[in-house]
Amino acid sequence: MSMSTTNQMLEALGKPAFSSHGVSLYHVDAMEAMACLPENVFDLAITSPPYNIGKEYETTMPLPNYIDWSENWINQAYRLCKPFGALWLNLGYTEVPERGRAVPIAYLLWDRIPYFLLQEVVWNYGAGVATKRIFSPRNEKFLWLVKSPDNYTFNLDDVRDPNTKYPNQKKNGKIRVNPLGKNPTDVWQFPKVTTGQGLTGRRASPERTKHPAQFPLSVIDRIVKACSNPGEVVFDPFIGSGTTAEAAIGNGRNAVGFEIKSEYIDIAVERLERSIRNVEQGRKQGRLL
Repeated sequence: MSMSTTNQMLEALGKPAFSSHGVSLYHVDAMEAMACLPENVFDLAITSPPYNIGKEYETTMPLPNYIDWSENWINQAYRLCKPFGALWLNLGYTEVPERGRAVPIAYLLWDRIPYFLLQEVVWNYGAGVATKRIFSPRNEKFLWLVKSPDNYTFNLDDVRDPNTKYPNQKKNGKIRVNPLGKNPTDVWQFPKVTTGQGLTGRRASPERTKHPAQFPLSVIDRIVKACSNPGEVVFDPFIGSGTTAEAAIGNGRNAVGFEIKSEYIDIAVERLERSIRNVEQGRKQGRLL
């Protein structure tokens, strides 16, 4: 992280709960902390705030209050985002009385926020609840929101899918397919971070922490690669178990995260310290080779 950004954080928020390898985590309320920061400090924001559906880590509000709260923090994120920056927003579903049983929360917000909605990406996962009167849910949505619809970061070559059906297909004697692979679609298929015992008798997801709503690293890794550049600052105002920061570390980005629950800060710190050790070990092995 640049010295200017670090100094801005320290001046506004004080000493972080964790700081290493360009990552700073703060044990703070996101709304209060964002209001203290100057504008245009982050290159990319990725987050999944509380869904307001009664999970153990959230305080449930009446739906209109929750939408107002969401609008307020997103406006703050917009202010903190650099002119060519973006916000990747994940939200679940909610019931709207007399209107819908499973309405995507993001659909209640998109026309109330200043960002330009560039694209909706659907994350399709394998495991989930089984239902009897509707199709079993197997997806969540991300909104790719940008400040400028004409100027934003998109590193397609860094996230191409090498699993090409016809890699040697030619047209006029030239290979038609990019040698790095194809452009992933707007439907991403990554497994959930699951708990319990897998088919082998082991925990199903090796990356699992004690956080009850952990994102798979593979999803956030793709976003970080595609929508930021090495050395830039990735921001997560509701960082939870630290997935966004781990993806930043693994890809040579810096990160700032806010989390209000001390137990989740502890989970994230333990996870990031392990990730940093792995990165350092990889660098040492690379030098030996």
